[in-house]
Amino acid sequence: MIGAGLPRTGTMTLKHALETLLQAPCHHMSEVFQRIETDPPAFLAAARGERTDWDAILAGYAASVDWPTSAFYAELAERYPEAIVVMSRRDSFETWWRSCNDTIFTGMDTDEFATDEWQAMIAAIWEKSFGDAQRTDKDAVEAAYHRYHDQVRETVPAGRLVEFTTGAGWGPLCDALGLPVPGEPFPHLNTTRDWQERPGRVPPGGVPGESRS
Repeated sequence: MIGAGLPRTGTMTLKHALETLLQAPCHHMSEVFQRIETDPPAFLAAARGERTDWDAILAGYAASVDWPTSAFYAELAERYPEAIVVMSRRDSFETWWRSCNDTIFTGMDTDEFATDEWQAMIAAIWEKSFGDAQRTDKDAVEAAYHRYHDQVRETVPAGRLVEFTTGAGWGPLCDALGLPVPGEPFPHLNTTRDWQERPGRVPPGGVPGESRS
């Protein structure tokens, strides 16, 4: 399954849900922290339009969600034509904007832990998702946010696309994958409070996940 959802749209929860359903790893920004020597340069090169070996980058993963992979949903959908594309969303732009400003946008404001390559990757995937909208310009980001979702709908055939609103639970995923609903509760991970209470600090760009608060 290919994630097309933006950061802070339940992607950490979605990662764990898909790992439960598929019994295999799901790529997420949190994985990039463990692959810091390989993933940032690979995704930066991809954002620059260089030839990309997606099979090599995603070797061992059965799914991908969150940045950086979600910025390349169109390329991945073309490379893996049988894969379902899931576009995770919040209930509104305002909810998403508030969550981002309370979490990952604060991480983007410091370069204490960032390498030039990391910063370049974050900048490249931001531009790929939001065009020339400046992160501090709420109106421009909102317009780009809606354009992004419309573009996903235009790019991915309706029969392949699952629009997954935060809190939707197992049903939409299980229906799309043709799998039974697990007996365990649907996860709820990486809320705004979880993010803010995480010990230590993280590289700019943060660990995009989700919050319903």
